[in-house]
Amino acid sequence: MPAVSRAGNGRTVRHGSVSERRARQLKRRCCRRWYRVARCGAFAASILACAARVPEENSRPAPSRDAIESMASRVDYLLRDYAGVGQPGACVLVRHRGTRLYRACFGTADLERGEPADARTNFRLASVTKQLTAMAIIQLVEAGRLGYETTLAEIFRDFPAYGERITVRHLLTHTSGLIAYEDLLPEDQTQQVKDADVLRMMMEQDSTYFEPGSEFRYSNSGYAVLAMAIERVVGKRFAHVLAESIFEPLGMRHTVAYEAGVSTVYKRAFGYTRGAEGWELDDQSPTSAVLGDGGVYSSLEDLERWVQVVEERTPLVNLASLRQALSPAELNSGDTVGYGFGWYLDEYDGRARYRHSGSTRGFRNAVQRFPMEDLTIVFLSNRNEVSDTLVDAIADACLEAISYTSGSGAAG
Repeated sequence: MPAVSRAGNGRTVRHGSVSERRARQLKRRCCRRWYRVARCGAFAASILACAARVPEENSRPAPSRDAIESMASRVDYLLRDYAGVGQPGACVLVRHRGTRLYRACFGTADLERGEPADARTNFRLASVTKQLTAMAIIQLVEAGRLGYETTLAEIFRDFPAYGERITVRHLLTHTSGLIAYEDLLPEDQTQQVKDADVLRMMMEQDSTYFEPGSEFRYSNSGYAVLAMAIERVVGKRFAHVLAESIFEPLGMRHTVAYEAGVSTVYKRAFGYTRGAEGWELDDQSPTSAVLGDGGVYSSLEDLERWVQVVEERTPLVNLASLRQALSPAELNSGDTVGYGFGWYLDEYDGRARYRHSGSTRGFRNAVQRFPMEDLTIVFLSNRNEVSDTLVDAIADACLEAISYTSGSGAAG
């Protein structure tokens, strides 16, 4: 399968063989559109069905050189405003059927030093971190050291009584009802808080937004508490656990849950926001030191190793555990919500999709996975203004490319 990379000098590099045949556009779509989050009970079955059908789709001809070149040109155009010296940058990776179709970086990682962004530049992942925190929990469950139904009161013996109703599963799926720690910070807060501070704040509360398991409400508090649960169970720092159980086994050599004064970030990208007189450094906030909900830094090169776990190409946990993480959470009522363990689960243009974005001071990131198409897209950037529309436009270009094969032009 041909692939396209953009070298730093703008030169196009192709990899792989070129197929001379084209086929009709893939007609089969994975799932019927689900109309309400609370009515998506069949979505879990559809996700598993998609996974089972991938080998059949892989028997179809690969995208042609022309299709890939067209996709690359479209993505290049979409990211034209990120290119050049003096512009905060962006990096994009596209994988199809386990092969890299496209990898490119644009702009600058560190405006003060003039360092360009490249595939080894490490961006703060923000909430994309949650899938890594969730994976560490899954590993502990597989090892028998923790259970999804283990409660906060069982992990932290001095946790208030309301913790008896909150389970690890509730934390993973944002159904715990924990109070948002951001709302508990004073308006004039300048000192950075850490995961331990979040746990302390939760232990000072005596109630939740709702009965645990009854609703979905996205919760950074839940993932900070999960990080502390990991520390309590393992007896090591959360950052060390991630490195030992995920980053090192996968060869993610420079990925780090960053702790100021403890660790460093290799080839670090700094965050920026557009000011009245140009780009301004805007890299840290009072919540930037919380690790479990968003404190990991990683690069396009390292994340390509991580997404192979989600693609079911690199085993890190049992397949059943991975697929459970990519299944919708069930509420007390029996209804389901479109979130698993660190992943949103939805449809895009009638196609099943796993996704998560990461948004924080100076950074906007996204990972999207289309299981039926066996397509994975990673987007990293160090500026505040990226929209979901841009990432979806990149996905459109990729989906169109893989829907054409060599030989024919239009879809059938």
